[in-house]
Amino acid sequence: MAKVALVELKPGKLVSFQGKVHRIRRVTSLENVELLDDANQAVMVTKVDELQPAEQSNEQTHTDLQAIGEAAWAVAQKRYDIIKPLLDKPDRTRGDVATQAAAHSVHTNTVYGWLRAYEQSGLRSSLLPKTRSDKGAVRLTPEVEKIIREVIDSEYLTKQKKSQQKVCDEVRKHCLRQNLPVPHGNSVRNRIKQLQGELVAARRLGRKTADLSYKPHEGSFPGADYPLAVVQIDHTKLDIILVDDHYRQPIGRPWITLAFDVCTRVVTGFYVSFDPPSALSTGLCLTHAILTKDKWLTRYPTQNQWLVWGLPAKVHLDNAKEFRGNMMQRGCDEYGIDLEWRPVGRPNFGAHVERALGSFAQEIHTLPGTTFSNPREKGEYDSEGKAALTLSEFEQWLTIYIVDVYHQKIHSSLGMSPAQAWQRGILGSDKVPGSGLPAKIADEFKLRLDLMPFELRAVLDYGVQIDKIHYYSDVLRVWINAPDPNDSKRKRKFMFRRDPRDLSQIWFYDPELATYYAIPYRNLSHPPISIWELREARKRAKEAGVKEIDEQAIFDAYDRMREIETAAVKTSKAVRRMNQRRKTHQLSHSVIEQSRPAKTEAPLLPAVPQDEDAEFLPFDELDEL
Repeated sequence: MAKVALVELKPGKLVSFQGKVHRIRRVTSLENVELLDDANQAVMVTKVDELQPAEQSNEQTHTDLQAIGEAAWAVAQKRYDIIKPLLDKPDRTRGDVATQAAAHSVHTNTVYGWLRAYEQSGLRSSLLPKTRSDKGAVRLTPEVEKIIREVIDSEYLTKQKKSQQKVCDEVRKHCLRQNLPVPHGNSVRNRIKQLQGELVAARRLGRKTADLSYKPHEGSFPGADYPLAVVQIDHTKLDIILVDDHYRQPIGRPWITLAFDVCTRVVTGFYVSFDPPSALSTGLCLTHAILTKDKWLTRYPTQNQWLVWGLPAKVHLDNAKEFRGNMMQRGCDEYGIDLEWRPVGRPNFGAHVERALGSFAQEIHTLPGTTFSNPREKGEYDSEGKAALTLSEFEQWLTIYIVDVYHQKIHSSLGMSPAQAWQRGILGSDKVPGSGLPAKIADEFKLRLDLMPFELRAVLDYGVQIDKIHYYSDVLRVWINAPDPNDSKRKRKFMFRRDPRDLSQIWFYDPELATYYAIPYRNLSHPPISIWELREARKRAKEAGVKEIDEQAIFDAYDRMREIETAAVKTSKAVRRMNQRRKTHQLSHSVIEQSRPAKTEAPLLPAVPQDEDAEFLPFDELDEL
């Protein structure tokens, strides 16, 4: 059975409290439920954050979403489509199930099995066919995936409106020409099926025709009629200069990624850093939005509670290239989130979250170190000279502003505060029933990794290499030089999750044990570095005339960079900003460590061969996020 991922917080549901199974009797508030002990009929009230799934496995197993073959995932998607109308009917009857089963030519008991699996876990992966991990799950190579994307863009998404079969034929032609395996036509059709409906309409029928079906009207958003129905996420550079933690000298303007519930106007989560927007920042913001805020408010206390959490039905995102990719799409699919991309340069598609960011900007203009919106408004104000807040202090200010000010103020469009709108939408009123408390994520570690960047790599006798850096742990030994189960002439590639903020370890997904393992640097004396520091070190090594930029050259250049930083830290804003990034990245990394299961074994270190780069492709950008 799939690992239970959600704690359902509805009357009648079983939950675990202090290691004992209880039944939820009723919801008493946004943070408390009344429990009934069926054994002795004792009744108690407890906080939502203290509850765990009633059924828990002692084995820390996880299904890595990117390790699932396209054919198997398509089966899971089809099964979900069949049961979705039944999931939306809590009062469904056996007749409803039988009717749906007959409509899709499957047995009623089979549909009941799918319903049970999905409702127990809350994960799309619970509907995967029960086969051996590799059987029938043919994974396309990155080269073939690229051909499919390019052919769909050049042949299908055009005014000529070519058929899907024509696209399949063209993909076949390109693959044969490049001596690559030809994908099954269904794999190509599945990629087309996953395209955003509006994008297809705009490219094949024209923008005007697409707008008739997809363009939202100002002041409204289709379908956003209950809490978490639609969450918009947007990014902006903030109008404030922050200072570093140590010297309290200016280091520049941070970026914010904000998640916003369209129905109630509450902020569901955010992420602030000096790194530019990316799929990583989007994933971290979405993780913050989905999880409960108890740990966050322990760090940043507020007068009011931030009782906002849960999986959104739909997430609306910027359509920029750096935010797209299989990681976000598959991650959202796993948790039943409909991911919708808004076209670049069409502000009406993100009006709600942009207006919220505009409101926050006005408040930020009252803080020391603000840059204001434009030079005229700034006048002679010395933004750098007045800068006073560190990143953590700004996060504290922003949390207080969101929870104690913005959420409590009457919103003109709602006629009440966002906090009141959220409470009414969840708990209901005398006239309107609420949607109920959102389910709580039980496996925080899995959620964080599901929204983390990944790399596909073979395991060689010295371990794994990514960006010239070697990693090794004894858990890799069984997979050294393992052949691809679908092509014995190729080496099998495995899934490695990587946090770009800290490259000192990666997460290996063992496909047989369905478990993640932390894989450290092979050379444990190397310091933790980020992907941005790695790229800068490579650049410095190249400028220094190093011809063979290997792992040692990279860390030698990094050491020289740190020496320069130490001398320049008091005078260089860029260096102070890099130091602050490093400190923030280490803090963020510790959050993942706190949510992880048991550690892996100590590494054993085979020798590294001289020709260490022959099997690997470079990883220059996070395009696969």
